[in-house]
Amino acid sequence: MTDSVQGVFGDRDLIIETGRLAEQADGAVVVTYGETVVLVTACAKDPREGIDFFPLTIDYEERQYAAGKIPGGYFKREGRPTQDAILTMRLTDRPLRPLFPDGYHNDVQVIITVLSADQENDPDILAGIGASAALGISSIPFTNLISTTRVGYIDGKYVINPMYSQLADSELDIIIAGTENAVVMVEAGAKEVSEDMLVEAIKLGQETNQQIINLQKELISKCNVTKKDFVVKEADVALEAAVADAIGDGLDKVFAVNDRYEQRDVMNELKSSVVEKTGESYDKRSVLDAIESKWKNYVRAKILKEQQRPDGRNMTQVRPLSCDVGLMPRPHGSGLFKRGATQVLTLTTLGSQSEEQRLDGLGPEERKRFIHHYNFPPFSVGEVKRMTGPGRREIGHGALAERALLPVIPGEDEFPYTIRLVSEVLSSNGSSSMASVCGSTLSLMDAGVPVKAPVAGIAMGLIKGDSGEYAILTDISGTEDHLGDMDFKVAGTAKGVTALQMDIKVLGINEQIMAEALTQAKDARMFILNKITETISEARPELSKYAPRMYKLKIDPEKIGMVIGPKGKTIRAIIEETKTTIDIGDDGSVVIGSSDGEAADKAIKMIENLTKEVKVGEIYTGKVVRIMNFGAFVELIPGKDGMVHISQLADYRVANVEDVVKVGDEIEVKVMEIDNMGRVNLSRRALLQTGGETTGDASGPGNRSGGSGSQRPGDKRPPQNRR
Repeated sequence: MTDSVQGVFGDRDLIIETGRLAEQADGAVVVTYGETVVLVTACAKDPREGIDFFPLTIDYEERQYAAGKIPGGYFKREGRPTQDAILTMRLTDRPLRPLFPDGYHNDVQVIITVLSADQENDPDILAGIGASAALGISSIPFTNLISTTRVGYIDGKYVINPMYSQLADSELDIIIAGTENAVVMVEAGAKEVSEDMLVEAIKLGQETNQQIINLQKELISKCNVTKKDFVVKEADVALEAAVADAIGDGLDKVFAVNDRYEQRDVMNELKSSVVEKTGESYDKRSVLDAIESKWKNYVRAKILKEQQRPDGRNMTQVRPLSCDVGLMPRPHGSGLFKRGATQVLTLTTLGSQSEEQRLDGLGPEERKRFIHHYNFPPFSVGEVKRMTGPGRREIGHGALAERALLPVIPGEDEFPYTIRLVSEVLSSNGSSSMASVCGSTLSLMDAGVPVKAPVAGIAMGLIKGDSGEYAILTDISGTEDHLGDMDFKVAGTAKGVTALQMDIKVLGINEQIMAEALTQAKDARMFILNKITETISEARPELSKYAPRMYKLKIDPEKIGMVIGPKGKTIRAIIEETKTTIDIGDDGSVVIGSSDGEAADKAIKMIENLTKEVKVGEIYTGKVVRIMNFGAFVELIPGKDGMVHISQLADYRVANVEDVVKVGDEIEVKVMEIDNMGRVNLSRRALLQTGGETTGDASGPGNRSGGSGSQRPGDKRPPQNRR
């Protein structure tokens, strides 16, 4: 039996339907918005033995048929997820995960399959709505329904769920995920907007979320859902008491040590002592879990009641900062940013436009010229792990920093380079993603990229009490991130916010907390920006000597084919001969890249010759390409020949064309006439010198030289045979 609900949001119908597809899944819905359609399924199985975490898996499957495309490559089949797909998985996972019951350890898998993509309505917000609805109608004990809404700001107005074509003109692109009662996640990119604008957008997005959640409730009521019982495991009172007795005042001693590494050593000693004291009665894993739980409650109470943080800072204090640039000789730019024990080195590489990243996703964008990658090796946290490709977290952090920096990257017209940043996390103790934003700013300016303004980022935290009390923490450390309730990352310039990401571990936060966190983050951001500009205040005036130079020129778009040549033969020949890179836009813009100025000049000259209009009176150096008994044909520019009549080959009577020129010779000629059929008549005779002057009369063979008999360029006869 098919059931569906429908509502209008952003002037388009949102339809959630169940019962038609994927009938063996525990929960399955089809969400339609415009002509974008996603199928979302939810399934669960019993927990694996010994598992002590919640194994939630979100998979997002982009199918190229959804956009009417055939995948590229040899196999013509979708491969590993694209970056956009991974970001959508994270966007769906982050608001859902904290809303499952505590202690629920069943394997849960949500699969989002894009069946149709209309190039206007992004499937990412439908993924969250569909996941919530699929879980809601399933037997899985998930009852805190969510919704996701995108908000833009265009022409002074907030727009609910703006389309792809509208986002280019939007000052804001923010996604808000929320339950019926509170906001649980925020993801935003912005063009230096104010904190007040963000708060208002979040408020509007949450109002829309509440309406969509009501639709889901309506659908669930039609499905007669029966949820499986789940009973939270009760705490072992005896174990808790035994651990508390063994700890004694040990947590006070751990908290009193402000240095992160010393604190870790003291904590490890305490754990060993407690395990030894309780080992005969309880298993080690249970004891360690109980210690961790008590430490969490202890730290949270210290922060809430005494305003004391584990490393001794006050609530708004940023850890010690240091900045450096120009560390690496060969990369085109480098910046090192250190905040507390978090240290990130970012390297910049500049390339030609042909090195842009090609995108093979479902969205309308096909290329991007600004790329930021983030690496988090195991040594950054003192661990030993197998090195593999970037995981979802690394891709997500890299994309967040890229989004924060994009509004200040110069346009292609101003700076015709492909820009790649790589942030290497060398040490991490909280907010390495925001450190990569700061390191990237340093590296870009060191590379000479004319950024519009420096960008800095900061991570805020939250400790929320049972009675509504709360504390907002500036620049959270790893411990505070692990034990706290919120990770709120804000990046921007002195003018405004460029990126925002908020994740929480509680059931939601209100508008007041969010506004306070944004204000506190602004103060910290300005503090960090001052430190950055003390190190380097603006982009270097010159690029690295190892960076390629880009030279721009403009040609008639109708002559692009002449430069490219048949099957690219002409442009490949120029690139091979000059060792340059050449990129041609549809509008006739040509960008030539080379670290050798002479090579670039040569390529420019070759392109100009290819596209130059042949005009009467102009002089060319051309190659003889064909000889007839009445004259020679000279190639003036590729694809355009002219004819030099035998009477115009020299300033004397020529009996045989080949006595003067041969095929392959380069000679200088003047354009005398272009007839109504486009045929070009040339003269070499008009340029030959007599007594140092050009002969003005080139009308016929009677105009001979009476010169001294010195050899003229191209004259094949020996001087003694001249007349």
